Parts: sequence; C-alpha cells; structure tokens
Amino acid sequence: MKLVIAALVLIMLSPFYYGYVLKTFTSSWQWMKDLGEDPLYRHYSKFGIKIPKSYAIHGIDVSYAQGQIDWHQVRDMKDGDVCITFAFIKATEGTLTVDPYFKRNWREAAKTGIVCGAYHYFRPKKSGKQQARFFLQTAGVERGDLPLVVDVETLDGKDPMVMRKELKTFIEHIQAKTKVKPIIYSGLSFYHDYLQGHFDDHVLWLAHYHKEELRVRKPSEWHFWQHSDRGKVNGINHAVDFNVFNGDSIAFRKLLIKN
Repeated sequence: MKLVIAALVLIMLSPFYYGYVLKTFTSSWQWMKDLGEDPLYRHYSKFGIKIPKSYAIHGIDVSYAQGQIDWHQVRDMKDGDVCITFAFIKATEGTLTVDPYFKRNWREAAKTGIVCGAYHYFRPKKSGKQQARFFLQTAGVERGDLPLVVDVETLDGKDPMVMRKELKTFIEHIQAKTKVKPIIYSGLSFYHDYLQGHFDDHVLWLAHYHKEELRVRKPSEWHFWQHSDRGKVNGINHAVDFNVFNGDSIAFRKLLIKN
C-alpha cells in the first residue's frame, strides 16, 4: 500500500501530470466555446441576452422608457441561476424634469422585495447644487435602499473641468443631506476620458455592453456593471438594461442604507 501511495504522489508531482490536466481543461474549455457555450458568458434564453457568469447578484435599471411595469412578474422571473435582485429607478433630470413613472416604480418595486436605488440624470450646464436639491425633493433614502445615484454621461457642451466642478457640488450636497456618498454612473469611455482619477473613492457603476468582461485597470475599481441594454423581462414590454454587482451578498448588504 505504501508503494502505491508513493507512486501516486510521484505521478501527481510530475510536470507531465500537470501538463495533462491543463491540456484536458483547455480542451474542455475550447470545446464549450466552439459550441457557443462560453462558460463565463452564457446565453439565457428567457432574458434574451448573454450574461456574465462570474456574478451572483443581478439587477435592472428602468425609466419612463419601459412604460408601466408589473414588478411582481419581474421579481418572479428566473432563468437558471439568474433572477432580479435590485433595480435602479430614474427619478429626475436636470432641475425641472421628474420621471413620470418614478413614484409608481418606486412604490411597486419595493412591495415585491426588490432592493431599489433612485438615480438622477446629471446636466453639467445646470447648477450642481440646484440639481441635488431637486433630486432630494423627489427621491429620498430609507433603511435598506441602495444609495442615491448620479448618472453622468454627457458634457452638454461644457468644459470637462466645469462638469467636474458642478458634479462635485452635487455630490457634496447629497452627501451632506443623506450622510452617504452617491453612486456614480457613467459609460466606460466617458469615465476614462473625464472622471477617472477624480472620484475614485465613490461606488462606481459603469456601462459597457455585450462584452465578456468589463475592461478596467483593476477588477475592484467598479461595483456595478451595466452589461446589456437588450434584456427581456416578464412584466416589462420594452427592452431593459441588465446589471451585475461585483461582489457577494455580504458586500451587497454593506452598501445598503443603514439608518
């Protein structure tokens, strides 16, 4: 018996053994990809899109563009290991526009147990402080919500320095009133061009569509990834954005409003 065990140990320590294991693993991986079954980027037929497989917490974001939503159908939909856990809901834009579906979406989504966060579409040509005040008049935060979100994806013809100045003012006002830093949302290119290096201590939500992975300097650099704008969900009659959270359930709960 000792001789058998010793022989097995020698085999397992052999570089030829590890070469065989690696070759087998690589062959299996390639076989799956040849069949269109990328193990890290799988097509989910019910949702109608490919979804990155390395994440356990999935969500959507909605606005008036999705029309009237049946949030119970949204909550109950599942395809394999994917279901909707959270939703970002548009509340306001600039200093005058309230999303016409915000109040209904906010009320009905919360009833189903989906974790919600409200977002504001930021306009750099408007006062950051006025936008923050307007946002808070429409959307508050309660225990168990995601932090408020500022959506920054356009310069509105302004210099990038002006945009960042007004954004900083917006953020400071939101943080002073809620005691929580808002999440920053942006497209990947806009983030790289105008935001990277300026607001790195914030929770970051990036848009980059139809890719196997989000290409940033460090995987820990982002928290939410909007990976598709073509999702199909029961209870929603229009295409919807899909997102993943970069972390487990413990990390997700740590983000939620505590008071």
